[in-house]
Amino acid sequence: MHLRFAWALIYNRTKIMKHENEVSTMGERDVDLMSGDTKYMISGDSISKGVIYDEERNKYVILEDNYVSLLQQKLKGAVRNTARFGNTLMKGFSNLKRDVDKDKPNVVLIEYGGNDCDFNWNEIADNPDAEHSPKTDFNTFEKMLTEAIEYLKKQQITPILMNLPPLNADKYFKWVSRSNPDAEKNILRWLGSVTKIYWWQERYNSTILKVSEMTKTKYIDVRGAFLQHPDFTKFLCSDGIHPNQEGHRIISEKVLEFVKSNYQYLLLDSTNNLALE
Repeated sequence: MHLRFAWALIYNRTKIMKHENEVSTMGERDVDLMSGDTKYMISGDSISKGVIYDEERNKYVILEDNYVSLLQQKLKGAVRNTARFGNTLMKGFSNLKRDVDKDKPNVVLIEYGGNDCDFNWNEIADNPDAEHSPKTDFNTFEKMLTEAIEYLKKQQITPILMNLPPLNADKYFKWVSRSNPDAEKNILRWLGSVTKIYWWQERYNSTILKVSEMTKTKYIDVRGAFLQHPDFTKFLCSDGIHPNQEGHRIISEKVLEFVKSNYQYLLLDSTNNLALE
């Protein structure tokens, strides 16, 4: 518990430093979203796909009331969810160009990083003394995220970034080692400390904020919404990384808060009993 509070305090200090970025981007010229029916596209991984781990069936399933589905009920216009399970930014950017050309959305929400920062844990367990690389190395992630935003802006599309929900390092460590004592020992030998899992994911999260600042692109602080809760881990599945049903509710509420602050005219009005109050 003390460790979670420590990480929350570190994150809050970082958030204060980044506040100027959010303020500075509020006045940037956005594409006119008020003309006609707005089209939204979600480009991301399994979090945006709505994947959760079903404890009763012991498998991953798609949550019906995932955050994207909840958003569709609140927004004017159509939401197309192109997120895919296992997506990295490299895979997603390739598909994004094709999807944008086909659908011509007005707004694209970009949610990546969870798979990009991940490793092949089976290989690490088998050979902990070797060098191992993440699915998307740190510099490539920053470069590709910047390129994706520049591409969308050239298409007169409004990009919006979403940062990463925090993970539960202890549960994720147990998950990737499959609670196998030998695998746990070898993975820990390579890691040095279980807390390094959180630290490594935080580096990718910080990159999202950095790219947001460099490109003057708005971002939705989902991580902060989770860390406002003293025990954010109760909003994660048993794998320690996928938000559960309550976690998706938190994401949806944070996105709607962002829309209300920046694009209130995109919310369905109160006559439909769907406006954010």
